Amino acid sequence: MGSDSSYKDKKVITIGIVRELTGLSERQIRYYEERKLIFPDRTPGGSRKYSFADVELLVEIANKIEDGVQTHEIRKEMLREQKKQNPENIRRKMIQGQLNAQFGIRNGPYPNR
Repeated sequence: MGSDSSYKDKKVITIGIVRELTGLSERQIRYYEERKLIFPDRTPGGSRKYSFADVELLVEIANKIEDGVQTHEIRKEMLREQKKQNPENIRRKMIQGQLNAQFGIRNGPYPNR
């Protein structure tokens, strides 16, 4: 069988099932989409389709909202995490680490400051 992420990322779950799995109302789920916290696919007929990863994310969002975190703060945090996971950023950090190791640089370009 393939990796776990292959089935987790397939957008096959309807909003009604997501509602049952998360305990959120359809309005809450659509609101999180409006706030650009979740990105369901759409069928040709316009129905939303979610993945298991989306369901997990919705539960995390709902928990943060319950703890008093605002949606714009959640979005900022998501963007920061996304930026960290960006393959180009990872590649750049790896190359910088290799250069630092090659030239004996520790903790940035100015180790004695």
